[in-house]
Amino acid sequence: MTGRIAAFTAGMLFSVSGVAQAYAQAAAPAAKLDVELNALAPSQKGCMMTFVAENNLATPINRVSFELAFFNDKNAVDRITVLDFRDLPQGKKRVRQFDMPGVKCETVTRIIINDTPVCDGPAAGECMKGLVTRSQISVPFEG
Repeated sequence: MTGRIAAFTAGMLFSVSGVAQAYAQAAAPAAKLDVELNALAPSQKGCMMTFVAENNLATPINRVSFELAFFNDKNAVDRITVLDFRDLPQGKKRVRQFDMPGVKCETVTRIIINDTPVCDGPAAGECMKGLVTRSQISVPFEG
């Protein structure tokens, strides 16, 4: 009888331990790189694009750039360009603005991040793997 109680108690401890580990893993925030399209505004050159980025990856980013594809009002790719977001310290939000010459804001219907050609700091592929995009405006922004 004592053996059964001991076995039952050990089984319960392992069960509770497994549930606690699963809960801890579920509660831990996912490592991610948040990039938000915040605004598009006409400028003298074309279109001023404002992004808000927050690095929630496990390490600081010394330098990162994103290859973006801009779709026009005919749902065709209008241009592909690389934007240098410079450094993104861990856990900090940064606002980055880019004046896109020759782009009319009203014709931009969607923006897609194709790649991160430069991601200095995190392990290879982590910037793209952890990428989470969103848009504060009516133009969809995908990653």
